[in-house]
Formats: sequence, C-alpha cells, structure tokens
Amino acid sequence: MKILFATLAMFGFMLSAANAQSVDCANATTQAAMTVCAERSFKAADAELNITYKALTQKVTEPGLANLRSAQRAWIAYRDAQCAFESAGTEDGSVQAMVISVCREDLTREQNSRLAGQLTCEEGDLSCGGQ
Repeated sequence: MKILFATLAMFGFMLSAANAQSVDCANATTQAAMTVCAERSFKAADAELNITYKALTQKVTEPGLANLRSAQRAWIAYRDAQCAFESAGTEDGSVQAMVISVCREDLTREQNSRLAGQLTCEEGDLSCGGQ
C-alpha cells in the first residue's frame, strides 16, 4: 500500500512539474496557471537580486560585507513576514500562493533596485554602505 501511494504521489508530482513548464503566462486564465506564472516572475526577480548582491559583495569592504550580509538576512525575514501579513486575507484559499509570490516579487525588485544603487555610488556619498 505504501509503495502504491508513493508511486501515485511521484506520478502526480511529475505531471504537476510538466504542466507548470507548459503554462503560457501571457494567456494564463486559471488560478493554477496564474500561480505558476507569479512564482516564475518571483524566481526571475530573485535571480536578478542574487546577481546584484554578488556584485555588491565584491565591491564592499570586509566590515561592509558583514553589514550587507546582516542586512540581507534581516531583509529576507522582513519580506517573508510582510508577505505573510499581506496575504493573511487569502489564507487557505487557492489564490494565497499567487498573492505571496506577487508580494515577494515586488519587494525583491525594490531590494534589487536599492542594492543596485549601491553599486554606482560616487566617492564621498555618505549613503553608500561600507565601500
């Protein structure tokens, strides 16, 4: 019985993954498709942030790097808490995962912009952290 359940679960996961890859986000009309597309958009924004963050780690001083890492950890906790708050009205609903992904994408793009600004600081700019 356990083997049958495991096999069915694995088959369901494989179908779900295959279906997620075939979603046309330009024409998404079902909640499942919109959720997949929102998650894709968040992951793309997160990948951009990771590139910016890595570039910034190469630019800052050692003390600046420690501050950057601490700030980024705190920001991730803030992002997740803020999105949990913003999606509380959708708890247990089919739209909740999409609402969370949209929130995370928005905050991630804002953070990317903020960190990217640190990459172009001019000498003497007091708002530049640890450079």
